[in-house]
Amino acid sequence: MGKSVVYTKTGDGGKTSLVGGTRVPKTHIRLEAYGTVDELNSFVGLLVREVKDETLLNDLAFIQHKLFSVGGYLASEEDVSKNIPSITESDVTRLEDEMDRLDGLIPKLNRFVLPGGSEAAARAHICRTICRRAERRIYDVSSEYPIDEQIFKFVNRLSDFFFVLARYECVTNGTEIFWDKSCC
Repeated sequence: MGKSVVYTKTGDGGKTSLVGGTRVPKTHIRLEAYGTVDELNSFVGLLVREVKDETLLNDLAFIQHKLFSVGGYLASEEDVSKNIPSITESDVTRLEDEMDRLDGLIPKLNRFVLPGGSEAAARAHICRTICRRAERRIYDVSSEYPIDEQIFKFVNRLSDFFFVLARYECVTNGTEIFWDKSCC
């Protein structure tokens, strides 16, 4: 039996390599950023299991592929990142257009929404909160390394997309739960 290609043992000392070869600590801001993007992508995969609408499933597949590109970009040194598929203005516009479509199908928001209401909505809210954390981590990276402006826009719109998707899922397949300031 041959050796596994899954483990390399090169990270046992607390360091790993960026795409391009530079060794960095596993606590490096780039790893925190692309690890959070990877976590988000995993939760999007979990969300996919609950969404039934074919258009939304196509949107979520698009998002997963784009998140993989964002993670690859964050994991790569500047000269290598040019080989990673970029996030474009049309990618951002696609999210905005889909949010506008969904927003037209749900009641206007006049109260604060609590996460939950249906399985898909709860998962979309988890995606929204992880996406916000990923955005913060990407801004951390930008304090030391240049980041493509479209990545900031895409990740910012993406958290909004998950919020609208959660509301849509509640309205179509559950019940929206609103914050009651006099509760409890």
